Amino acid sequence: MATPLSPSCPSPHVILFPFMSKGHTIPLLHLAKLIHHHRPLATFTIFTTTGNHAFISDSLSSSIPPNLLNIISFPFPSHPAIPAGVESTDKFPSMSLLIPFVDAVERLQPLFESALEKLQIHQNVTTCFLISDGFLYWTQECASKFNIPRLMFYGMSTYAQGICRVVGENRTLFEANGEDELIQVPDFPWIKVTKNDFDRVFLDEPKGAHFEFVAKCGIATTKSYAILVNSLYEIESKFLEYWNSKYQPKAWLIGPLCLAEKPIPKTTKKPAWMEWLDRKRVEGKPVLYVAFGSQAEISDEQLKEIVIGLEKSEVDFLWALRIKPEQEDHIMQGFEEKVKGRGLVVKGWIGQREVLEHESVRGFLSHCGWNSVIESICAGVPILAWPMMAEQHLNARMVTEEIKVGLRVETCNGSVRGFVKWEGLAKMVKELMEGEMGQVVRPRVKELSDAAKKAIQQGGTSWCNLELLLSKLETEPTINYNDNGTLSPSSAVKVIKLH
Repeated sequence: MATPLSPSCPSPHVILFPFMSKGHTIPLLHLAKLIHHHRPLATFTIFTTTGNHAFISDSLSSSIPPNLLNIISFPFPSHPAIPAGVESTDKFPSMSLLIPFVDAVERLQPLFESALEKLQIHQNVTTCFLISDGFLYWTQECASKFNIPRLMFYGMSTYAQGICRVVGENRTLFEANGEDELIQVPDFPWIKVTKNDFDRVFLDEPKGAHFEFVAKCGIATTKSYAILVNSLYEIESKFLEYWNSKYQPKAWLIGPLCLAEKPIPKTTKKPAWMEWLDRKRVEGKPVLYVAFGSQAEISDEQLKEIVIGLEKSEVDFLWALRIKPEQEDHIMQGFEEKVKGRGLVVKGWIGQREVLEHESVRGFLSHCGWNSVIESICAGVPILAWPMMAEQHLNARMVTEEIKVGLRVETCNGSVRGFVKWEGLAKMVKELMEGEMGQVVRPRVKELSDAAKKAIQQGGTSWCNLELLLSKLETEPTINYNDNGTLSPSSAVKVIKLH
């Protein structure tokens, strides 16, 4: 992608620390690959835990030469609430474990600081910076201790980030309103949201473990050098400019990170789901891809409606399913036989990007996690939005109302968190795949798909943003941190000398 540096150009040392969740880790690994394209001589140190080491190593083995890559693994800290062997949120039996998990991960701070100290002693590089996940708020304190600039990565859009910030600063907005009454967002008069578009932590009394976690992340963010965003200017120009005119630190759009390289098949033999999609292409049958991410907790009642809705829709579909064993026994029994030939249920690993890029896939029933939204846009596949948690409800509004690349599922009571009956699901599935509204969004998602591919290529908006950021890190004066951990006004960026 980038022109290789001349021998006289600095080769940065990049430290990455992803949060232990596939949805958080994968974009950061894509970013490492992208930086490698821009700076082929850059070296990388990636921190993780023992149980996540193999995944990271396998993901980068074909992309970054081993002499440029060092993966440091810490034992996962024990915590009474975290079952043994659970080192990633993907293995949670329930999302109620998130706060205990975050608490456990914070116990890695002394080990991380010790490792940074050793890096300072043994590495001989001119430029060094840390890229860490927003959930790892304590890494900012470590970075300031060693005068290393921290670039913070949040797996969300500037649209969601900006609206959450504005609503968090205007908690009285919803005081006299019901859960589903539309309220105009300050500074964004064309955007209307409801209480149900937000996690309670943004609306309830500012107290409790969840609030404290969000607050710590926010404080650490303000002390960071930059925010890295997996998005592109062509989608988010208004929201990027708003954020950078009002808040610190500056946000940089450097995505779509999933386009850092083409997907590489894990084996030479095609998986069964890919062969099934190939047959659908030959048959000329458009396929709906169905996936709700690895974190969504779907009730028995709701799962039953999904099963019936997909059956009654008469649309061909591929469903990447993650459910509890007991749900499979009494809800899914007989379903696969009923839809045989038309529907395929995959319960193991599935390459989502490969699925979305397959010619036969013409729609995506999605929870609207930001990674999924970006991957769908890149593939030119319109979305049927069914948000479940976190900022996904805002992502769904962005998809359906702001950039208009999808439709929304129909709930019983009109609430964005309402129950979805099979009739409403089947109706909107058919509308996306065969109806007039589906035809309206297809040209728009194709337009943004083309823009996304150009953005990440040499000379594109995201390519130029990352190149500018790396150049600033390599050439600007040394940065200093104040005693409270914030950047001093005279500092632009940190270029440290490691001896």
